Amino acid sequence: MTSPRSEGPAWAPLRERVFRALWLAQFVSNVGGWMQTVGAQWLLVGHGAALVSLVQVAAGLPVLLLALPAGVLADLVDRRRLLIGMQTAMAAVAAVLAALALLGVLGPWSLLALTFLLGCLTALNGPAWQALQPGLVPREQLGPAAALGAVNMNVSRAIGPALGGALVAAAGVGWTFAFNALSFAGILLVLLRRLPAASAPGRAQEREHALAALHAGGRYVRSAPGVRRILLRSALFVPGAAAVWALLPVVAVERLGLGPTGYGVLLAAVGLGAVLAAAALPRLSARLGANGMLAAAGALTATTLVVTAVTTRAVLAALVLLPAGAAWIWGLSVLNAALQLELPNWVRARAVAFYLLVFQGGNALGALVWGQLAQRAGLTAALGAAAALLTLGVLSLRALPLLEDRADPALSDTWPEPRLTIEPAPTDGPVLVTVEYRVADEHAPAFVRAMREVEDSRRRTGAVSWGLYRDAAAPHRFIEAFTVVSWAEHLAQHHRRYTGIDRRFERTAREFVQGEPLTTHALLARE
Repeated sequence: MTSPRSEGPAWAPLRERVFRALWLAQFVSNVGGWMQTVGAQWLLVGHGAALVSLVQVAAGLPVLLLALPAGVLADLVDRRRLLIGMQTAMAAVAAVLAALALLGVLGPWSLLALTFLLGCLTALNGPAWQALQPGLVPREQLGPAAALGAVNMNVSRAIGPALGGALVAAAGVGWTFAFNALSFAGILLVLLRRLPAASAPGRAQEREHALAALHAGGRYVRSAPGVRRILLRSALFVPGAAAVWALLPVVAVERLGLGPTGYGVLLAAVGLGAVLAAAALPRLSARLGANGMLAAAGALTATTLVVTAVTTRAVLAALVLLPAGAAWIWGLSVLNAALQLELPNWVRARAVAFYLLVFQGGNALGALVWGQLAQRAGLTAALGAAAALLTLGVLSLRALPLLEDRADPALSDTWPEPRLTIEPAPTDGPVLVTVEYRVADEHAPAFVRAMREVEDSRRRTGAVSWGLYRDAAAPHRFIEAFTVVSWAEHLAQHHRRYTGIDRRFERTAREFVQGEPLTTHALLARE
């Protein structure tokens, strides 16, 4: 993967009507969310760094508990209805927060509890929201669309805290919660009036059992090297970068002596850096490639943390936060675009759930670690440790880069329909599938190597076991054998899960095969 594939103008996805409407509505909602975060953190800032960092923990930790069930849910039900329900519930929780704060009865632990509840709803909303994007823009615009999503978050991060700080100073914390409750209205309006119901999964997917769907998603991720590497790179970038957001309020107060407005200005610098980074993303990604962009993101964020750890000058802190905003955009754009380009639609929300589990979980756990470290060892030690972790991630890129050009998630119908005398019931199984190949002796080593990719393909699409065997009496005869838990799962391999990359791996292996392979299907014999 030489680039995050963000070809074309940086703002091209905004030409798509539904994407533009959702992007603008999400921007308003994100502004409200950041205003609420400032209000919550400011309400707790007098209670110490550890308690302040728990706001981010409470918001992000539910992903660890709910991301995988949320991914299954988003692949099995109408995503539009799911999103409408979650957005309505989030608005209701924000309204409760506002009411308690305005009545003066919102204490630290009730604030954290309601923030945790809001985080749970956000976790249930996340996979369905992420899975919508590929259907809203052309495939070649997924890179810019991912960058615009990060721009949305970071510009709102700049505007929201600034507005939140001003609102806290002028009217009190409760009004930041009230604005957040109202900010969900735009997304609800777009979902109700502009998003077509056709974006939901098809009926075949809706009939899939939840537990089986969860197992299928796990098998896919375990057998998809490209997805696993994206998750690894996220785990090496996000926890260290989380120190910026977790500790910046404490830096603003204890190190720089700023109030809520000054804190908002610092975050405005992050947002400005994000906008500049998004405009430069297509050109830089073409020059540096995806791995180069990840290295730049990690190095810039580490540098920001080091400077922030030692400076007491607010102007210098604001200046170094500009590249921090750029780094966040570059890192998220590369990882999000790579993931979306890798995934087939049948498992998209479930695989996104694993990504969100790593991303949000790393964010929450990173915030917890840095907050506790700052409380016990001081801000300088916490920021320095986070910078060291990011540096380790940058140094590991040479040995563990994002994998190159593996993505072709379009469905393929070239797997032949099984020819059977009897028709099994969907729940019949397990199913044993065998494929016999004839391979010349001189091609046997290359064939065996190529079949390792076929193994990953079979496991991604549903196989629970796989083996390749060589006939001891006839060495030119190879037998591939794999099992699938049910006939319905095997039919899914044929009709909904076999993609372009699976076809490519199988064709590569069959270049070494003489004649047509012989395929058989057998079900477990029962009395």
